[in-house]
Amino acid sequence: MKIPRDIKGDFLAKLLSKKYNYKITHQTGSHLRLTTFLKGEHHITIPKHKELKIGTLNNILKDISSHLEINKEDLIRELFYK
Repeated sequence: MKIPRDIKGDFLAKLLSKKYNYKITHQTGSHLRLTTFLKGEHHITIPKHKELKIGTLNNILKDISSHLEINKEDLIRELFYK
């Protein structure tokens, strides 16, 4: 499954909030700190830029899929294609 391009940081934060109960717990400048307690406490930092670079988005998705113990491909499908 291909990672979509032109994803904004605040849009990703909204998707994660809706699907996996992540909440914005802190913001410093243009970076959002999200936290979830689903499957244990997990923090992720997302740049609130116009478009996330593909490498940055890939690393964020890898970290989340590792914490949630699901395949990264399944995470991409659930977030962007459903």
